[in-house]
Amino acid sequence: MMSSAARSTASPGGANPPGPSSARFVNLAARWILEGRRIDMQGIADELGVSRVTLFRNVGSRDVLLSEALWVITERTLQLAASQWEAERPDGALLTTGTGRNLNSLVTQSQGLRRLLDDEPALTLRVLTDPRGRVQTGVVAFIEALLRRDMAELGFVPLIEPGALAYALVRMGESFLYADVLAARQPDVELANRLQQALIEGIRP
Repeated sequence: MMSSAARSTASPGGANPPGPSSARFVNLAARWILEGRRIDMQGIADELGVSRVTLFRNVGSRDVLLSEALWVITERTLQLAASQWEAERPDGALLTTGTGRNLNSLVTQSQGLRRLLDDEPALTLRVLTDPRGRVQTGVVAFIEALLRRDMAELGFVPLIEPGALAYALVRMGESFLYADVLAARQPDVELANRLQQALIEGIRP
């Protein structure tokens, strides 16, 4: 079985992610998403002063570019959620629980992501939740690392092994944060927080 770390380097369909030279394309696409703009390959190429051939040679396809851009946004959001909780965390409080609450809040506040889900729901959901893709595997690996820190630093003992628990937490978050948006419902962040805490700590929600 592929490890979380190995899985987190995959792109949609199992393709290899773009190389370092693609960073400027990915970062621009991430900025466009946050600004609520549709990812247009010709527009990306024009803004960076390159041809479409050069763009596709560097990133592979629009799906791969979208996946990499969403991972850039997601990774920054994960780091922000964790750093915010580290700054305010009471002694003895789990890293995973507080970071998860902050993450849920930040994701639901992202107007760019909401616009992308509204404009391209099927593609966006597939990229975000692909079990072999860049985003889901990266989030699972990040959450698993937090759980292992809680185990090492606080003596936390999860009810199931941390890799499986991290995967369950991420899938639960996806169902609340993305599926509700696609169904034209306001995500119930408070319920998501309570259920995830119950799953982490083994308590009644």
